[in-house]
Amino acid sequence: MELIPTVGGLAFTIVAFIAALSVIIAIHEYGHYIVGRWSGIKADVFSIGFGPVLAKRTDKHGTQWQIAALPFGGYVKFRGDENAASAPAEGALEGLSDDERRATMQGAPLWARAATVAAGPIFNFALSFIVFAGLILFRGVTSDPITVDEISPLPNVQHELQQGDVIVAINGETLPHADDFRDFAQTLEPSPTLTYTVLRDGVEREITGPWIYPPLVGSTTPDSAAFDAGLTEGEVITSVNGIPVYDFDDLRNAVGDSEGNDIILEIWNPGGETRTSTLSPTRRDLPLADGGFETRWLIGMTGMIAFSPEVTTPSMGEAFTYGVDQIQFIITSSLSGLYHMIIGQISTCNLSGPIGIAEVSGQAASQGWFSFIWFIALLSTAVGMLNLFPIPVLDGGHLVFYAWEALTGRPPSDRALKYLMTGGLTLMLLLMAFSLGNDLFCP
Repeated sequence: MELIPTVGGLAFTIVAFIAALSVIIAIHEYGHYIVGRWSGIKADVFSIGFGPVLAKRTDKHGTQWQIAALPFGGYVKFRGDENAASAPAEGALEGLSDDERRATMQGAPLWARAATVAAGPIFNFALSFIVFAGLILFRGVTSDPITVDEISPLPNVQHELQQGDVIVAINGETLPHADDFRDFAQTLEPSPTLTYTVLRDGVEREITGPWIYPPLVGSTTPDSAAFDAGLTEGEVITSVNGIPVYDFDDLRNAVGDSEGNDIILEIWNPGGETRTSTLSPTRRDLPLADGGFETRWLIGMTGMIAFSPEVTTPSMGEAFTYGVDQIQFIITSSLSGLYHMIIGQISTCNLSGPIGIAEVSGQAASQGWFSFIWFIALLSTAVGMLNLFPIPVLDGGHLVFYAWEALTGRPPSDRALKYLMTGGLTLMLLLMAFSLGNDLFCP
């Protein structure tokens, strides 16, 4: 009975992973290709995937565009390259005219080679920026003053809040700017209901309103206990291990105090039905604003406020800032995570491999196009960052070689390049094997 859903879920995960990876790799390699072409370096092959070629065509510039059978990567093979890693082919420049040499990667000026190599990661960051900025423009930001749009139904809570109410104050405290609303809400004493001062039909009045942060399901994180339990947006957690909760922090504290032991949630849905579900919290190392990490037990659920505020389209400046901030956060938290894993302060299980990434891509896709596109932008940033690591066979390693050439006036010797490239490839294979082991054996 379970076989068809399992196979269907596996197929969906694989398709989602291939789709995400193909987009990211295509953008990365196109960055190499187009900047190389602009700087006078000719490309012989632009490939999505490896292995046997399934389809191909040659354009007017002499580049063969192809789709290969193994869709787990891609490459651009420039003129004079021996392989997809852009290792120089032995004797590739012999017998060539000056113009022919100039069209190869090895015969091009240093600036052209460096720009071509750096373009791949830069295009990944550009993709992430465009997606993040575009998504915030599409989704919008909370309008100011805060105006009620939709009100989430809550069990056993009677209140008078209505759509269109402009919130002036809560419990006598004047609301700050919308950007500071979350900090303001944390200063309030939790209670099932609050006293709202609202502007309704041009008249200011006091009404009873719901507690701002009930244990209301906003979203679930892919590859989490909450996701596996099927928690959906709009459901409400009414009790944990038989103890009633009405504040999201009550739920958070109960999960944190579980120390990883199973917890039993009673879940109410907007249709009035209740069910129970047993979840196993997972230990996670979470980045802090100061660059450190804290270890917490989580079920992978984020909450939302009791009402959805109206949104407005942000300015282009706000969207630009948001896109940059997201990329910066991903890079800094990732580098901090690697550092803290190396020095042993957090678990190396935080490093996911291809299986883990594939699972997350499938789960993100199952949550809808918004979540999936967001994941592509996040992964694109990670790919761009990884490629800048100074490891031979990666773009960062080539840039180190070019820096050496700029300082010494000559490139590394062929023998040194051979050993460095072999060492870099070995390191990457070991890292992949280690992360794959994490996928298979980490809890």
